[in-house]
Amino acid sequence: MFELTEGGLDVASVQRERAVRSDSTRNRDAILQAAAECLSVNPSASLADIAQAAGIARITLYGHFSSRNELLTELVHTSMARVEAELASVDLSGDTWHALEALVASSWRLVSSLSVLRGVAEHALPADEMHGSHGDPRTRVEHLLARGRADGSFRDDQSIAWQTACYFSLLHGAAAEVRAGRLSEDEVQESLIQTLRALLQAPSAQ
Repeated sequence: MFELTEGGLDVASVQRERAVRSDSTRNRDAILQAAAECLSVNPSASLADIAQAAGIARITLYGHFSSRNELLTELVHTSMARVEAELASVDLSGDTWHALEALVASSWRLVSSLSVLRGVAEHALPADEMHGSHGDPRTRVEHLLARGRADGSFRDDQSIAWQTACYFSLLHGAAAEVRAGRLSEDEVQESLIQTLRALLQAPSAQ
């Protein structure tokens, strides 16, 4: 005779259901972590490669993601959610230039670690998927640029859209140079803000 819970389900069944859900969550997390690692080393990594790295059978992987593009989409979204969570903790109050320096320092570390994944995803996913994945970071930069214009720190003879594009292009380009071994992370960290200052500083503040 089974002991019943208040909802009328036996304890053994509830425990089995929880165990299945827990296993499923662990497998999904393992797949996403293995995908990020595999694609960083080999952008052409297949689902079979990722399943092997995750320590699961391919059929288990297909139970979570029916295609490579579906896995890439989820990986981009979860990665950008992590980026947004980290950037949301950056203190952007106070002086506009100090805020920009803080944002660049945090964004640079994240962009550097995610740049390979971004390149893989851009070749495989529709453009609207990639644009959507940058929504929150882009909005944060746009707001900071608008604030800098309002207090006279940043130039206003270029559109915010163009300046935002330049900002992200610089970060991604710097990451590519570090990957290629042409620049060190220390060089990038020091040079990025100098380059952005030259790009954004209002003529009256120069």
